[in-house]
Amino acid sequence: MKTVETIQSGKNFTAVNVGKLSEIKDYVLPFGDIEIPGKVFVGQALQATGSELSFQTLVPGQDSGFLHSHKTHEELYFILRGQGEYQVDGEVFPVTEGSIVRVAPEGKRALKNTGNDEMLMLCIQYRANSFGKDDSPAGDGVILNEELKW
Repeated sequence: MKTVETIQSGKNFTAVNVGKLSEIKDYVLPFGDIEIPGKVFVGQALQATGSELSFQTLVPGQDSGFLHSHKTHEELYFILRGQGEYQVDGEVFPVTEGSIVRVAPEGKRALKNTGNDEMLMLCIQYRANSFGKDDSPAGDGVILNEELKW
């Protein structure tokens, strides 16, 4: 079974490598009594403290296996390759490479590959309603330090 490789880590960072994106299909995620092929979580390997992220690949006709929701976590799904259908609360809509879907914790969600080729997805999961004004992309929470080293 394929595993996540740690590249480097230090006091304030961790870098990992999942391998070529075309090899995500070689991962297997144990999930209770079942195994989910082509799925890998990376947050623990990264030592992430505020989010989880995973890659998943679906072969043509494959779906994510079940509808699910979360207690407190919102999710962002990035379709990196392929095409399919996304279902949230009974609504089904098409997704293709470049599609990004945000789902609130309560949303009952699932994904299906409806194309003829492998579908690759990146999911980022984080606590809903945790982004405050100090986290603003406008720079309120950014601290500029010293010059770059290269």
